[in-house]
Amino acid sequence: MKRNILNKLFIALAATALFSCKAKKQLVTRKADSAATTTTTKAANPVVAKIEAVKARQTTFNTFSGRAKTKLNIDGKSNDVTLNIRIQHDKKIWVSITAILGLEVARALITPDSIQVINKLQSVYVKKPFSYIHNYAGRQVNYQTVEALLIGNAINELLNENGQLQPGAGGNSTINGSLQGLVYSLLIGPDQKVTQTSLTNQAAKQSLKVTNSQFVEADNRIIPSHISIASAVSNKNIQAELEYNRTEFNRPLDYPFSIPQGFSPAN
Repeated sequence: MKRNILNKLFIALAATALFSCKAKKQLVTRKADSAATTTTTKAANPVVAKIEAVKARQTTFNTFSGRAKTKLNIDGKSNDVTLNIRIQHDKKIWVSITAILGLEVARALITPDSIQVINKLQSVYVKKPFSYIHNYAGRQVNYQTVEALLIGNAINELLNENGQLQPGAGGNSTINGSLQGLVYSLLIGPDQKVTQTSLTNQAAKQSLKVTNSQFVEADNRIIPSHISIASAVSNKNIQAELEYNRTEFNRPLDYPFSIPQGFSPAN
């Protein structure tokens, strides 16, 4: 795995965050949420009612851990790796990348303020403020955005009453709107879980599309086991597919991370 691709891998994850999964867990049938449907129908403002229904179905947690086989394509260059992801809600995202035979080739720690990556193959590291992610994603992307997309939640900033609600077939619906120059679209399933998130900033030549499918139950929570990511910023293109084989919530976790002595800053 080449140095530039490896160093960009975690930035891509932080920018988009992701899964594509042939999960071993049984898939969940996405049935309509009858209570939410009734509330939406009776509400004076259907947009507000829909947003409240979506919020009620957001996945809540203190910690999350998952393992996923991952196909990542950055600017036409592909790599197959395994990701081990650990999250402490609102505080940190820890990721370990392993290659063939389980060899760890890199590790990252993402916080609301910073992004740190160690590349064990080349003995180099990346240490940047979180804003560095905006080289690969829009400026509206923050740490909470990354967490939300990793577990299939709606991005909180997009759940506002200024959007327009469009009912669709099969109990699906779409919320469209704009926020600080960002045009967004949320496709909501009959169970009030987000099926697709689309973000576009034409002026900045930025776009992000995250598609959730194959929902499964993990520790009494419904999450997508398949998430397809497509991100474009100017001339940078990222596509990510993750295949999860394990997900757990609210287990005690460690987040070991340190820059080894002798490692040098990456170019």
